[in-house]
Amino acid sequence: MRRRFVIAWIVWMLLHVYAAVRLIPPLTLDSGGRALAWLIVAGLCLAPLAALVTIPERQIGRTVRWIGWTAMGLSTLIIVLLVITDLLFLRIWAVPGWILSPVIIAAATIATAVGAWRARSPRVVRVTIPIASLPADLEGFRIVQLSDLHVGSTIRRHFVQEVVDAANGLSPDLVAFTGDVADGTVPGLTREVEPLALLEAPYGKFFVAGNHEYYWDAIAWLAEIRRLGFSVLTNEHRLLERGTGRLLLAGVTDVSASRRVPGHESDPGAALAGAPPADVKILLAHQPRSAFAAQAAGFDLQLSGHTHGGQFPFNLLVRVGQPFVSGLHRLGALWVYVSQGTGYWGPPLRLGAPPEITLIELHAAS
Repeated sequence: MRRRFVIAWIVWMLLHVYAAVRLIPPLTLDSGGRALAWLIVAGLCLAPLAALVTIPERQIGRTVRWIGWTAMGLSTLIIVLLVITDLLFLRIWAVPGWILSPVIIAAATIATAVGAWRARSPRVVRVTIPIASLPADLEGFRIVQLSDLHVGSTIRRHFVQEVVDAANGLSPDLVAFTGDVADGTVPGLTREVEPLALLEAPYGKFFVAGNHEYYWDAIAWLAEIRRLGFSVLTNEHRLLERGTGRLLLAGVTDVSASRRVPGHESDPGAALAGAPPADVKILLAHQPRSAFAAQAAGFDLQLSGHTHGGQFPFNLLVRVGQPFVSGLHRLGALWVYVSQGTGYWGPPLRLGAPPEITLIELHAAS
């Protein structure tokens, strides 16, 4: 991890040097202006360090972290837009640098402001899933899906409370949390995640681990999630009955889990071991790429997250590793719904993929 951090940091610094060399000279600044511009670039480059080392429990620490992560998002957008313009050879196409440089900076700044505004509150997304031979007693069964909340340095207790209030206001039959609840240690974030204990659903609330639980001590986080009243599904299932309708809910660990915790290999087939007959079988799996194993195991629906909806500028990278990025998809007889995430990770920005609380309703296929 230390070696990867050093490599990433070197690449990050080189990208800022590239941006400065490409953007500053065309602005025709005097010596004082050039010095100030390079100082701003250095500040943007060092911003992630401020986000990582300050103390989140103090107000000043939280403010510095928010500024640091936001500056990181601004830097990323400037670099991405600059790379795009260079790849498109816009400088060759008679677009003078003294115009292009401020346009890139202004566009990145506006996009950062818009992204920060969009990240402040998740919207409610309503999704209808048609299930073949769904019994009348399960018609309209309501599942609220939360995913990728990432409670941490900039997502705190008040945000979590707003999510809980919105989720409870949807009157779900069941709450499904598909991983990545927090970024940090349990002792440091216990108070911040406490509102999750107030989530209410008559058929229970269920949780499966995401990759970030395994970054921050999965065993401790799963114990904390249980303390908050969730049933944690670790390659296992529960049978839920409403009238004569039988719904089998299963959950698997994250596909990366086996590298970090022995015995936590993600296995949709094992999650069905010993399962009784059911009218509909639903799998909770953090990453969409579990869908192929879920299809082979005979599930009707998989609920996932992880991708953050392919949020710009990472949308192309996400598509390389995941078969589905956002929304409802069909894989043979399996429906797959991928949440865009309820929070965000890193920079407090959501561009092109607003955060969501998902209300899923089951209906009989016509």
